[in-house]
Amino acid sequence: MTVLALEPVGGIAGDMMLAALLHLGAPRSALDESVAALADASGALDLRGTRVTAEPVEVSGIQALHVEVRVPPEVLHREPHHRPWRAIRELLGRARLPDRARELALLAFTRLAEAEGRVHGVPADEVEFHEVGAVDSIVDVVGSAALVAALAPARIVSLPPPSGGGTARAAHGPIPIPGPAVLEVMRGRALRPSGPGERTTPTGAALLAAWTETAESLPEMSVQAVGYGAGSRRWEDAPNLLRAVLGAAVGGQPREGAGWVLEANLDDLSPQLVAAALEAVLAAGAADAWIAPVTMKKGRPGHLLGAVVPEAARSAVEEALFRETSTLGIRAYRVERSVLDRELVEVATPYGPVRVKLGRRAGAVINAAPEFEDCRLRAREHGVGVKEVLAAALAAWRSR
Repeated sequence: MTVLALEPVGGIAGDMMLAALLHLGAPRSALDESVAALADASGALDLRGTRVTAEPVEVSGIQALHVEVRVPPEVLHREPHHRPWRAIRELLGRARLPDRARELALLAFTRLAEAEGRVHGVPADEVEFHEVGAVDSIVDVVGSAALVAALAPARIVSLPPPSGGGTARAAHGPIPIPGPAVLEVMRGRALRPSGPGERTTPTGAALLAAWTETAESLPEMSVQAVGYGAGSRRWEDAPNLLRAVLGAAVGGQPREGAGWVLEANLDDLSPQLVAAALEAVLAAGAADAWIAPVTMKKGRPGHLLGAVVPEAARSAVEEALFRETSTLGIRAYRVERSVLDRELVEVATPYGPVRVKLGRRAGAVINAAPEFEDCRLRAREHGVGVKEVLAAALAAWRSR
């Protein structure tokens, strides 16, 4: 099983994530193709002349990469520095991105929109991104998503990022550091003390919170590649680097350990809102979630909304349940999970490459399941039924 571990040594930001992943060995072509896809998305984003440069730098004697999204002055003059969340969501829906890259980008922007909404007291759909809505920040998020999708790790973990301190100038005036949006994004996640300055940006926090599990230290792994992404500023107490480590898990995936099952009975909520609540619970960090029909008091039909939640995500998931539903209370009880070791392998089918997820126990393959989104994409490309691609992928796996 491939593991991607992120260590925000000096901080984390969108450009640092791009740099660390490229330095690690993620294909530059995936980044360039994502930028081209954004540029082709019905002219919604003016990327004429925009270049993503990656230059080697040395930080505290460590070779690293510094990435910059360079937008021509004339484009900067025309392009808005802020965009509503719904406009970015529509842009991502139109862009011809790989499905996994689009999913990761949407997760990050959704997490940030919900956080900004809480800060400003408005619904997430009414949030207008300022610095994060600029061209370079959109490229940072979408490019990072494309690079992670290309690496296709089975598990992504991150050590706690530094909190920073002091104040910074933002669109609405001076704000404290860590910024209000950073704290909202990181609800249920750990921040560690550090020296002053903006060490964790809202974009960096959103990428971390939406894509990774919390880890107190690097997981046990056989190291395959290491990358360092450098920030622009220099700190006295730490090198301003984001370290990315790619490796194979040693001894398989660990037990998930103790977590929580959170449940709420709903008898006065529209089914459309119940479905939206399910999506919000998953975006907040639930490992799994479900909706089941129930009969409640006085014979009323209702829904049971439940979720399995890691310890670190309990607060954020509870908040999502209260915000998105009409419930006045949430049941919680402790559970433990046993999981199979997981591995993704790619097989060649007559319709193109498809990833197959393997579940192992004591080294033996117990389950093999083609990735449904891969199959759906290949089926769409070739005009065949998804079940045909699923069968072909399983046959290709069995013939290995």
